[in-house]
Amino acid sequence: MQKILREATAKLHVGATNVTEKVDNYVSEPAHQLIVGIGGTTRPGSSTERALRMALKAAEEQGARTILFDGPFLASLSMYDPASERNDAEREFIEAVRSADGLIIASPAYHGGLSGLVKNALDLLEETSKDKRPYLHSRPVGLIVTAYGWQATGATLASLRTIVHALRGWPTPFGAGFNTLESRFAEDGTCSDSSAASSLALVAQQVMSFSCTDKNHS
Repeated sequence: MQKILREATAKLHVGATNVTEKVDNYVSEPAHQLIVGIGGTTRPGSSTERALRMALKAAEEQGARTILFDGPFLASLSMYDPASERNDAEREFIEAVRSADGLIIASPAYHGGLSGLVKNALDLLEETSKDKRPYLHSRPVGLIVTAYGWQATGATLASLRTIVHALRGWPTPFGAGFNTLESRFAEDGTCSDSSAASSLALVAQQVMSFSCTDKNHS
């Protein structure tokens, strides 16, 4: 897998510990898949971000190395303009996705669809269109949706699946949807819904399993 070559920083999650280091020194190892998490809201510690962190932790427990691009990071990205020169944050994001073996994307459901914050980040992947492995080509993508009620959850999950297909990725068979009126995600990495951890672990397990299959056949 391509080594990440840039002078920028990213949040890396090793085991249960968050650290910050140069991504230049974060070299992929064949035995450990790199899973990139994308999602959250402009509010640090949102339910969406906490659900995504739980899924990434489950991936780490299965042997993955992970990078998280949370809501505040996504909010720092400029509105995507193909004609503009890419800044450091945008290059950081693009290079991490290029090097990923799998991804987990989490979005809140706003007015029946995914957030503009998450969509803008995914639009930035147009910069990979001329790569040998463009967009999310052949990589498994786990999906998580949180909503204040159930109505928008299914529609947003379906929309995310459509976007991942358009980016040539493989949405995992299981996608996790949560009604935050019923499922309260805590800062300590737990949830009031006892089934939430199992659902998020299944998302992580499928991303890990399918990314391993892709590596074996690449």
